[in-house]
This record gives sequence, structure tokens and C-alpha cells, in this order.
Amino acid sequence: DGRIHKAILGGVAMAKLQIGVSQDGQADQCLLDVDVNGPSWSANMKYGSMGGGLVYGCAFHQGITPKLSMGGEGMYVSANGNMISSYMLKFSMPASGDPVDDRVTKSPGPPGAPGPEPTSSTFLAQLSPGGPSGLPLTLNYKRVVTPGRVTLGAELACDPLSLASNVILGAEFKFSRSKLQVTMDGNAKIQSVLETKLGKEPGQPSLNLCAELDHLKDEMKFGYGLSIDG
Repeated sequence: DGRIHKAILGGVAMAKLQIGVSQDGQADQCLLDVDVNGPSWSANMKYGSMGGGLVYGCAFHQGITPKLSMGGEGMYVSANGNMISSYMLKFSMPASGDPVDDRVTKSPGPPGAPGPEPTSSTFLAQLSPGGPSGLPLTLNYKRVVTPGRVTLGAELACDPLSLASNVILGAEFKFSRSKLQVTMDGNAKIQSVLETKLGKEPGQPSLNLCAELDHLKDEMKFGYGLSIDG
């Protein structure tokens, strides 16, 4: 696998070329992405080869107001004739009443580094007709309770015609050198991941502990991982 990133058009657009080669040649792929960002909008175009056929794709996202934005994307895979599309609507409500923007931290740190996300509530609705999950409508809610510390979330995926649905509730807690993520779905299956740094200096190894409890199946799982940055 290989990737090439290159700024083009004087830095207005960013081009990304991804090439993947398999041993038998059946999974070879070559994909070119071009991202263009405007004052209140962003666009993406894709072109390449995947699975023995051409791939075409495009996406567009437009900020209507500081709180409301919407967009859509589509992709056509000629190898299997699949046409994939999705549409998104996002609405944010800052608790402080300030506009939603990319804030810059005033605390010591790298110049221009983004600060903690302000206290806010965000609603996201996404419609994906013919998506792989079989549940075309997804509703998400995110609540930043304490900036940089506590975040709550919920997701409802459903099919308005068949009334099939799935719900997930989640929470994230960030500490000085660790992070805890917990989720529970509609079947009362609980999953959690604890990530902690083993040192105070940047680039120190990270230890991950994960657990899963499925009440309906009476199953419990546990695992751990160690990540070392080179």
C-alpha cells in the first residue's frame, strides 16, 4: 500500500492518491481524492479503480448558518453496479449562545492548536437509501457536558417502513492521562474501553483494556492491547 498527498491550485485543494496491490491481483485498487475547501463549504471528488472496475464519487457540505449545515455524497462502483448515496443534516446549539466555530486555545501550547470543544448539543440526521446496514435513517445526538472531560451520545438507526431499529447510548470520560469509553445498545450489551498512557512525556506507550458484557447471551469478554509509537 502507498499514499501520496499533494497541495494543488496554490493550496486551495488537496489531492490524495492511494494505491494498493494484492498478491493475486484481485484486490488491486487505485483511488484519487481531491478535497476543496471554501469559506463555508467543502467538496470532494473521487476517481479510480477498485475490484476490477472504475469508481466515481463526489461529496458536498455546505454551512447554511453557524449552527445549521447540510450535505450529501454519492459513489458509483462499476464492478458490481452499486450506487451508494447519503444525505446529512446537522444542527448545533452551543450552551453559551456563542457561534459554533473552530476555537483556538489561549492556554500554552502549539500556536493555532484547537482548544477543547465548547459545551454544546449537536443533532445529526443521515439518510442512506440502500445502505449496507439495512437501516437507512440514522439519528445522532451528542452532548458536551464538560469541555475536554465528559461527552455523552446516543444513536438511533431505523427503517421507517419496516419499523426495525437499533439504539446505542454512549459516554466518554477524559482524564489527565487516560480515557474511558462506555456504550450500551438496545439489547443491553455493554462495551467499554480504557486507554491510559504509561508515561507523562509525548510518545509514551499506551495500554488499552476492553471488556464486553452481553446479558442476553450470558457472555463476557475481556482483552488488552499495548501501543508503542516509533
